[in-house]
Amino acid sequence: MKQNSNRQNQKPLFLRKVTREELNSLVDRAADLIRTAVDYKFILVLLFLKHISDKWKAETEQAADRLVKEVGLPYELAVKEAQSFVYHTYNIPEELLWDEITKDVQKLPTKLALAINEIAQRNKDLDGVINRVDFLEFARNEENRIILHRLIQLFDQYNLGGEEVSPDILGDAYEHILSRFLPEKGKEGEIYTPRELIRLMVEILDPKPGERVYDPSCGSGGMLIISYMFVKEKYGKEEANRLFLYGQEKSQDIYAICRLNLLIHDIRNAEIYPGDTLLYPKTKREDGRLEQFDVVIANIPWNQDRYGEMTLRDAELNERFSYGFPPDNSADWAWVQHMLASAKEDGRIGLVVDNGCLFRSGREKVIRSKVIEDDLIECVILTPEKLFYNTGAPGAIIIFNKRKPEERKGKILFINGGKEFAPHPSIRRLNSLSKENIEKIVDAYKKFADIPGFARVVDKEEVVKNDYNLNVTLYVMPVEEEERVDIMREFWELKELERERDEVMRKLEGYIEEIINLNEI
Repeated sequence: MKQNSNRQNQKPLFLRKVTREELNSLVDRAADLIRTAVDYKFILVLLFLKHISDKWKAETEQAADRLVKEVGLPYELAVKEAQSFVYHTYNIPEELLWDEITKDVQKLPTKLALAINEIAQRNKDLDGVINRVDFLEFARNEENRIILHRLIQLFDQYNLGGEEVSPDILGDAYEHILSRFLPEKGKEGEIYTPRELIRLMVEILDPKPGERVYDPSCGSGGMLIISYMFVKEKYGKEEANRLFLYGQEKSQDIYAICRLNLLIHDIRNAEIYPGDTLLYPKTKREDGRLEQFDVVIANIPWNQDRYGEMTLRDAELNERFSYGFPPDNSADWAWVQHMLASAKEDGRIGLVVDNGCLFRSGREKVIRSKVIEDDLIECVILTPEKLFYNTGAPGAIIIFNKRKPEERKGKILFINGGKEFAPHPSIRRLNSLSKENIEKIVDAYKKFADIPGFARVVDKEEVVKNDYNLNVTLYVMPVEEEERVDIMREFWELKELERERDEVMRKLEGYIEEIINLNEI
């Protein structure tokens, strides 16, 4: 394989293991370069392109070694054979590898554009994923060409495809980029769910090997990736590969980001579909009916408008909305119904919602009341304020269980997690969930018992009497800590104050007596 002669002196970093901190620092520097000049998606594509090129080289070396040892081929012939597609995760001709397309600075934008399009055509799972950024258009001015060259130099520092970097560390770097840029894109619909909040939901829903997890509004894929990582931590990688992931995303750009995010985490057992879930759900069986899953999890688009009755009556599989159609100004309970319809008879469902979803009247109350009467809601959790990047208001998590344990039937657990937060590690205006916060909430869910000021098990009849209001603070408020009074300490402090008062009075009397004596003279 060809080597770039200009880079042969830059190898000390390239061949050693890359730490999580080093890679995050690398993408931070890349982010600083492009912050005001170009879309962050260029960094994501470059990171992925460098990764698959380095991975191709590592696979070639491994295959060549096997061919020499097991078949007895001469090394040069083994290397040539090892370049065949059958030995590789991705079909990439040698001339389209990173070192080849980036060695000529003047032709860099053209080479990148051609390579990305060709690789996308050769690998159908990458078509419409990596070829959604236009390097030629970006590099029309000199300033951007310089930025692009500097980005290439940054990514040149490390091997991103061999044993030097694990998929977990590489995936963390990808997530690190998203955490820097997606929060700023909130007004454009590119919502980023705090990963600690997702971890909380996943621990409650407890996905297991062999199950199928579905996110109907999957965004950048955080819910699915953390579900996979949870199973991997608990049962091992082989068992995690038996967790089957499904998602759908309306935005084509975010759909592409999600696909790349899964691939760079080395997650292959995922099916992600583009399109509008409420109007055109893609998770359908051969008979046209809605597919069903063990776990359904999402941070739905809060208060999404223009999905009222007139729109949803024309949607595919509109029988999903059997509890009724939502108002035009909020599709929250349309999403709830889609998720309920997508869960198996014993399925678990968890979603993040705006607090208003819990108590608003009108059409939403009608739908909510029917869901409550059918005893589908298992738990409602109030989240802390300032947890979300695009709003300072607290949100809520609703956990549904279509087959509640006998002891939980006819009951709803309310958890007030409003005070369960820690300062955000990098953004001063935000809060975060610590490991201890998550453990406390998950433990309360598992115990399903009253905890003064934090959790309360409420009979369904009480919720009905409260006009089907699910607002957590209606049922459980934090207990204000009463200041403990040390009576003996308070007594002696009072005695000391009295002594000081008497001393001041004696001094004052002496001053007055001196003044009187002076006047008499």
